[in-house]
Amino acid sequence: MRLYTYFRSSAAYRVRIALNLKGLAWDAVPVHLVRGGGEQHQPDYRALNPSGLVPAFEDAGRLFTQSLAIIEYLDETHPAPALLPGDAAVRARIRAIAQAIACDIHPINNLRVLQYLTREFAVSEAQKTAWYRHWVELGLVALEATLADDERTGVFCHGDTPTLADCCLVPQVFNARRFGVDLSAMPTLVRIVERCEAIEAFRLAAPELQADAE
Repeated sequence: MRLYTYFRSSAAYRVRIALNLKGLAWDAVPVHLVRGGGEQHQPDYRALNPSGLVPAFEDAGRLFTQSLAIIEYLDETHPAPALLPGDAAVRARIRAIAQAIACDIHPINNLRVLQYLTREFAVSEAQKTAWYRHWVELGLVALEATLADDERTGVFCHGDTPTLADCCLVPQVFNARRFGVDLSAMPTLVRIVERCEAIEAFRLAAPELQADAE
């Protein structure tokens, strides 16, 4: 198994967590998203993944892209521990939490979006950070309300074992902290992340522990 990854990529971070939770052996192939204009734009990587995004994941000669699809593939091929447990209703809730992060919050603040704002609209660093904080805070406040008032929320986003939702939450909160987002109004999210970060699988996936960390 090979994961094309970048240490600060939220999407790659999700997959690293999932691989570790499954106890799988995998090799990291770093793709630096900034150096030299971004290695993801080089022809060899574009040939591998035409979208020019990370992660990409190889298993037994087959290539997979999109972090949520990769994690669901891992869950189907290596069922224990289940990251999408329970019946259809439970799995729908877990997917909804994960997608609120991966599809609603993260894309607006992805590196290529921030770079476009700077390059094409000449926004300042302060304006770029304000953009990031606005959209992340909007999404996380809504997610806090969703989890805090639901009896299905347990030690983790759903119940008392980590799921796909937690694989998404931890990287998003990491990035929020990196950009100075105020999390004081999100105690449920902070509590869940702290519990996750006490687990070795999450801890070993952290950006600062990756071989390509700067």
